[in-house]
Amino acid sequence: MCTATLYASLVVMADKDLLGKYGEDIAVSHLEEVGMVVLARNWRCAEGELDIVARDGSTLVFCEVKTRSGTAYGSPLEAVVPAKARRIRRLAVAWLNQADRGWPDLRFDVISVLRPRGCEPTVEHVRGVF
Repeated sequence: MCTATLYASLVVMADKDLLGKYGEDIAVSHLEEVGMVVLARNWRCAEGELDIVARDGSTLVFCEVKTRSGTAYGSPLEAVVPAKARRIRRLAVAWLNQADRGWPDLRFDVISVLRPRGCEPTVEHVRGVF
């Protein structure tokens, strides 16, 4: 791989990572604005990562955040396909196994952040997706 191609790949990856972090920051602000308490961000284990774990009253909520700068490849919500949902459920079990308390209710939410260049972001919070 030539240096120019390698550099271009790194720039694209950095842009994608920055957009993802931006979306997660927006999602956390949204959750706090609606009264939820964020318990963990970017929780990792050997199987992967949970974007946000939050509390909504007595309900434990696992939030997947999808951020895009446009809809050329579909809406951010469309990126949570069944295989992704199954992986998030497995990660939730891992999180619960290390938690120090039980939860009466669990929920899985998806937060879509759409930020076209030069525009304010739009946030869509879909509760109980899977």
